[in-house]
Amino acid sequence: MLGVFKANLKKLGLIVLGLPVLAVLIYQIPAINSRLSWRSEVAKTYLRNVIKPAGEIPTPLPQPAVAVTLHPTQTPTVDPSAAPTLTPTQGFTATPTLTPTPLPESVFLPSPKWEKQTANNCGPASLALYLRTFGWEGDQEDISQLLKPHTEDRNVNVEELIYFVRTRAGWLNAEFRVGGDIERLKAFLAAGIPVLIEEGFILDETYWPNDDHWAGHYLLLTGYDDTRKAFITQDTFLGADRVVPYTTVQDHWQAFNYVYILLFRPDQAAVVQSILGEDWDPDTNRQNALELSQEETVADPLNAFTWFNLGSNLVYFERYADAARAYDKARQLELPQRMLRYQFGPFFAYFFSSRNTDLLSLTEYALKITPNSEETLLWRGWGYYRDGKKADAIADFNQALQENPYYQDAQYALDFIANNP
Repeated sequence: MLGVFKANLKKLGLIVLGLPVLAVLIYQIPAINSRLSWRSEVAKTYLRNVIKPAGEIPTPLPQPAVAVTLHPTQTPTVDPSAAPTLTPTQGFTATPTLTPTPLPESVFLPSPKWEKQTANNCGPASLALYLRTFGWEGDQEDISQLLKPHTEDRNVNVEELIYFVRTRAGWLNAEFRVGGDIERLKAFLAAGIPVLIEEGFILDETYWPNDDHWAGHYLLLTGYDDTRKAFITQDTFLGADRVVPYTTVQDHWQAFNYVYILLFRPDQAAVVQSILGEDWDPDTNRQNALELSQEETVADPLNAFTWFNLGSNLVYFERYADAARAYDKARQLELPQRMLRYQFGPFFAYFFSSRNTDLLSLTEYALKITPNSEETLLWRGWGYYRDGKKADAIADFNQALQENPYYQDAQYALDFIANNP
């Protein structure tokens, strides 16, 4: 009996010793690794916000009362410290607007093969679905490997999605515009062109105490039905072929300045230009969006998104002081906690209007919500640099590059400091 007991004890010891090795091997399985690493990240986020609660977006410092005024269309110049603006694949020339024909009552474009997004990957996953409507055979990982090599990166910008298409699927044209509306979305669908929008989204899970659950999300539209007053959508989080009312799309879309991405074949360019009309020109489009956002602040002055959109459109025209005042109003009306995870116009506005205290206050807050945001690290670094804290600035620029090795703005910042000791 004693010999049997010792033998069983030895086996048990081997099993116990082997469990860590087995756990490591299981963790290497991609599907399991993705789920477990995400749960670990959720736990760390919750604990971090228990120790240091982020609270609400800080209100702006008092400023002299100056009205935000509109000016005629201006052509912005490119600032080297701003986020890179990608050159369109073809020049923009005035295109006559064709007489519109009545849209059909319903349109149902073929649905692409659906795949559920992995953690923090709605941008690459949604773009993968969109590209599949043109016969592309890749998946979301092909896109995220270039745009967000770290799973923990929680945001992919519209400009980054456009960059992927232009550099990895150059047989397609890729453009984005702002200030869209429901009828224009329907017009593209009626022309056989799906549309990708960015919208607000309510999360089910609580990631920290007093979480407001709001987040950004991409949504692919592949059809519409006027009898139901709804779009047919491909949602990488909620599922394929979901029916979403026009009013819901409109409400959720507003938080992102009604931005929409268009992919189209060269032979579809004339149709796209016809639907866009004068908005085919990016500057004219932005001026129209500016006027729309101004109108919405008048019609709905207690809506923080209308003021935020006004600020973002003013930033495009480098009217930074006016933009900062619009963002001030948005902040006073309590923006969602994660807003600065996705949109960085306030950082431009406060930096270039020499409101460095507001810049640092906002970037500090944004990093409490999203500590690995390369864009926020970049702008906090510029705030430190302006305050004379060169070592802190360099540390933030290096950290931004660590979070995203392909982030050219961070490399530019480091080169700038190296060349201006």
